[in-house]
Amino acid sequence: MKKLITHLRSQKEETRRHILHFLTLVFAVILFAFWVYSLGGSLSTESTKEAKKEVDLAPFSILKGNLVDGYNSISDPKIDVLE
Repeated sequence: MKKLITHLRSQKEETRRHILHFLTLVFAVILFAFWVYSLGGSLSTESTKEAKKEVDLAPFSILKGNLVDGYNSISDPKIDVLE
C-alpha cells in the first residue's frame, strides 16, 4: 500500500486528478446499483404500499382532529363564565 501511495504521489497532478475522478465515478455507480437493487423489493407489492401509507398518515389524522377541535372550541358561541 505504501508503495502504491508513493507511486501515486510521484505522478503529475493531472494524472492524480484523473484517477480521483475515475474512482469517484466507480463508487457512485456501485452506490447507485445498491440503491436500485434495494428498490426492487419495496416496489413489488401494492398491499405493502397501501399499509405503509395508512400508517404514515395516522399522525396527520390525529393532528387534523386536534386542529378541528381547537377551532370548534374557539368559534363556539357558548362562553362559559366563571362566577
